[in-house]
Amino acid sequence: MMMLRSCYRCLGRRGGGDGLMWHSDLKPHASGDYSIAVVQANSCLEDQSQVFTSPSATYVGVYDGHGGPEASRFVNKHLFPYLHKFAMEHGGLSAEVIKKAFHATEEEFLRLVKRVLPVRPQIASVGSCCLVGAISNDVLYVANLGDSRAVLGRRVSDDSKVKVAAERLSTDHNVGVEEVRKEVEALHPDDSHIVVYARGVWRIKGIIQVSRSIGDVYLKKPDFYRDPVFQQFGNPIPLKRPAMTAEPSILIRKLRPQDLFLIFASDGLWEQLTDEAAVEIVCKNPRAGIAKRLVRAALQEAARKREVGYKEIKKLKRGIRRHFHDDITVIVIYLDHHQKGSSNSRSKHNAIGCTSAPVDIFSLNADEAEDDVQHMLHPLPA
Repeated sequence: MMMLRSCYRCLGRRGGGDGLMWHSDLKPHASGDYSIAVVQANSCLEDQSQVFTSPSATYVGVYDGHGGPEASRFVNKHLFPYLHKFAMEHGGLSAEVIKKAFHATEEEFLRLVKRVLPVRPQIASVGSCCLVGAISNDVLYVANLGDSRAVLGRRVSDDSKVKVAAERLSTDHNVGVEEVRKEVEALHPDDSHIVVYARGVWRIKGIIQVSRSIGDVYLKKPDFYRDPVFQQFGNPIPLKRPAMTAEPSILIRKLRPQDLFLIFASDGLWEQLTDEAAVEIVCKNPRAGIAKRLVRAALQEAARKREVGYKEIKKLKRGIRRHFHDDITVIVIYLDHHQKGSSNSRSKHNAIGCTSAPVDIFSLNADEAEDDVQHMLHPLPA
């Protein structure tokens, strides 16, 4: 657990010419390299992300908050330690270990919400999507809540030509997807308004698009809408049963020689780029700075859609910039199977490290945000 504490330092630099971008170009993990980049659009950065590397495992986390940054920051601080704890107790990673870590994080956040509700009632409406990748013993685990996405770049042969195909490894828990919408409706046969079309998209109770998350307590705990404290905040939603869940979808895959790289990203990237376009960019460009290159490609596409120049978007301040694109987080993990016998690979296997993006790009003040998390954990009396 001690070695996970280093995850909460930000090691990287701002993106040249864009004061709201941060990136770490290339770092080693046990079976290759990784690159990470983040660009902020909201007044407070709601995306949080981290990569933890050790000789036995690599963990990747992308947490896309909504309603505020508190839930994503909380997950960023608690999920990896729970993963490590349960993996140690159960003799390694497994789907059960990952589910336990998600459940423990959700329950711990619920306890926090109950403690601080009298002084911060809005905390009940804060939540976070949660995408986790874990590699151990050449087995990949992908677990997610919400609509952040993991995509694999896989080498394929087609008519004697070698190509790289995009393979989606996660499920988008977004009611804009018909299958997800029907799943939610089937769980609430007595509520004809569990999913409604509002403000141009499908939303649960007309409020939120994702059906799974950490947090969003007011849409999971029917008693909350009757709480007098919470009734003072917004419009309470009457529920007979939870409208959302924190049960992750989990994919387990034995890594193969043709598996070349993984892209983990918040939906800010996928709103602008297809899976195939993102994979093609990674294939055709150098490793160093590849995550930053993907973020810039998404920004260029956002600029094109709004018929403005990319340079103009870079000049926009946080908050205003959210009208053009979302916070975007990208982590690219290269899988170098062929290096396993090399001395370079052995040195990577012995490496222990962690990169965590800044909790707020604009200020780059990790200590300030850490103080905010600690304040939530130990709130002052009203």
